[in-house]
Amino acid sequence: MSKSRSKYICQQCGYSQVGWAGKCPSCDSWGSLVEQIEEIATTKRGHEIAASSKIVGLTQVPVRKTIRTLTKISELDRVLGGGLVPGQVILIAGEPGIGKSTLLLELANNLGRTLYVSGEESKEQVKIRADRLRVKNKQLLFIEDTNVDSVIAAFENEHEKNAFDLLIVDSVQTMYTDDLSGLSGSVGQVRECTSRLLKSAKNRNVPLFIVGHVTKEGTVAGPAVLAHIVDTVLWFEGEKSLSLRLLRAVKNRFGPTDEVGIFAMEEKGLVSQADAEKLFLTKRGKKGIPGSVVSSVMNGTRSMLVEIQSLVVPTKMAFPKRTTQGIDARRLEMLLAILIRRCGLPLYDFDVFVNVAGGLNVKEPSADLAICLSIASAYFDKAVDASGIAIGEVGLLGEIREVNAEEKRVKEAKRLGFGVSYTQSKYPYISQAIKAIFG
Repeated sequence: MSKSRSKYICQQCGYSQVGWAGKCPSCDSWGSLVEQIEEIATTKRGHEIAASSKIVGLTQVPVRKTIRTLTKISELDRVLGGGLVPGQVILIAGEPGIGKSTLLLELANNLGRTLYVSGEESKEQVKIRADRLRVKNKQLLFIEDTNVDSVIAAFENEHEKNAFDLLIVDSVQTMYTDDLSGLSGSVGQVRECTSRLLKSAKNRNVPLFIVGHVTKEGTVAGPAVLAHIVDTVLWFEGEKSLSLRLLRAVKNRFGPTDEVGIFAMEEKGLVSQADAEKLFLTKRGKKGIPGSVVSSVMNGTRSMLVEIQSLVVPTKMAFPKRTTQGIDARRLEMLLAILIRRCGLPLYDFDVFVNVAGGLNVKEPSADLAICLSIASAYFDKAVDASGIAIGEVGLLGEIREVNAEEKRVKEAKRLGFGVSYTQSKYPYISQAIKAIFG
């Protein structure tokens, strides 16, 4: 026995309520509340329901070995955990113009039979980009359509003739179905279109890439459940003014989520930067430059060297400036307080500017020691040894703490020519390090 219940769902933010209103109480969108009827299953009190689900022991469940397909893009394979899994559904998101379509076209060129679905660009526009990227895959097929049912029908019919190796949808916010009201890109349309594409791809064990737009707040446009539906969520980031591009796995059911892929946007397309150890370093000479200190940060299993740059300038203002780029501003304020209180540096009379060279964002505390030494180096106008690397977390008491995988970081730095290490084993306190290095 079942009964129906109606509720009104906002097609912009997903908010739901019982009654209709002209404006959504959550996102203030006008005319976005659309009525939806749902069936509610009910049973009489005391009625016994026969168990239809079978309970099995976890140890008795057979496990089959997953065969991955390499994309031939080394950094993408790194982030995915070793390649594509049959039927894997991947959502790749990022700001417009960051390189999502470029990466997927290069991927389509490397794999076999691929269907590229475009809801934003015409086939002429895609062809121009493909020619620029030197895409030569003759098995790359193209559909210019936004009706998800029509796309799925064409995909399944062609797949029966000759199986596809990859399906690409660019983008899911342009897809719609006539079974739902609302414009393409609304919460209901995005959720339903993604579910239908996912079901079709998984039934045929074809990897599916879905391009997702981002909002001005920096989140994936559409319902939050979208990230839960797919198997993998990739985030493409980077400054448009710079060539550097970073690819991160926010969610991955078939691999790690702490790996990062590094690309360089060049005229011929995205180029994998497998040897990225020195990518964020500038040429400093043998003596070094005041205000410049090298540290090591971990991205997944990869140790990357980063250059911390600082500039300390006297100020006559009542409130000195604290400007950062690539470092959390609150973290900088804390480290400055430690330098003032524990080391006696009068930085309250100076403007302090700290930057991570290359546009990389450093979030882990392993760079604390390098930041402190960089600021002290700029203040004393004395360079730190050019072959030195600083690794360590700095506590509020001024102590230097050992960080995760410190030995691995030091070993990798020595391989690249950094023979001097400033770590917790050498200097237990930041005051000792500053006194020993700068006198």
